[in-house]
Amino acid sequence: MVAFNPAKDIPSLAGKVILVTGGNAGLGKQTIAYLAAHEPTRIYLAARTASKATSAIADINKAVPNAPVEFLSLDLTSFSSIAAAANTFKAKEKRLDILINNAGVMAMPYSKTKEGYEIQFGTNHVGHALLTKLLLPTLLETAAQPGADVRIVNLSSMGHYLAPSAGIIWDQAALEKTGTWARYGQSKLANILFAQEFAARYPQITSVSIHPGVIITDLYTSFASGFFMKWATWFYGLLTPILPGHFKDTKGGSLNTTWAATVDKAALKNGAFYMPVGTLSGGSSKAKDAGLAKKLWEWTEAELLKHGY
Repeated sequence: MVAFNPAKDIPSLAGKVILVTGGNAGLGKQTIAYLAAHEPTRIYLAARTASKATSAIADINKAVPNAPVEFLSLDLTSFSSIAAAANTFKAKEKRLDILINNAGVMAMPYSKTKEGYEIQFGTNHVGHALLTKLLLPTLLETAAQPGADVRIVNLSSMGHYLAPSAGIIWDQAALEKTGTWARYGQSKLANILFAQEFAARYPQITSVSIHPGVIITDLYTSFASGFFMKWATWFYGLLTPILPGHFKDTKGGSLNTTWAATVDKAALKNGAFYMPVGTLSGGSSKAKDAGLAKKLWEWTEAELLKHGY
């Protein structure tokens, strides 16, 4: 595990523009607080609810006075909202140095996004894939500038081991017959595969996926004292001796994200999956499947094209 202290180990972010999805609470909010202390030009806090975002920005400003944080309205379950967010961003900025695809949902009952994707897969993977695609021209323009260091950090999870045996079930209706944790695992596996394939197709941009650790955040609110916590305590208890970084609060849980976003680029392997903090991991056998990564990319591109993106 890499020793990483955000206060002293994050370099100057002067001139950089950053976008963090799900920045109104939990890991996203703490990640923004860490980054804001190092003088970026601007950080966009992308979230669904303006009041929660405003409250989060006020909290961040208490820790970092005059932090350059701005709310960006974004609902990852709606393609029109994602497109509007991307258009708003591009109207205001000519560069994007760090994109942190942090937002996510977990253990949701079966339902679908506005465009018909299972809610966890649609939010965690498809929504972020569309956002990344729409911001890609800006990312590429930034990467082409002298001395640029453009990064995408995708939050995955060790929960990707819970994905179905096939890895990805493409039929969104068929997912209703799959357990909620398998659906969650599929979405987190997709985050790893997407980062891998993005790196292969756009090597001028550093794209990685990370596991933050097992963090008690807003994701757990509805079942914190129930079955999940008993399961998580057992499952991660088995893994903790060999996988450090579990059972941290958001300050600890945001370290791996922040490390991946700011560490010297030479320390990163493009397309890789990292355990906390900064520990290279292969992940599951499906996470290492280059053919599946390519198939996911092609399937996702075809789906986005169906909707005109």
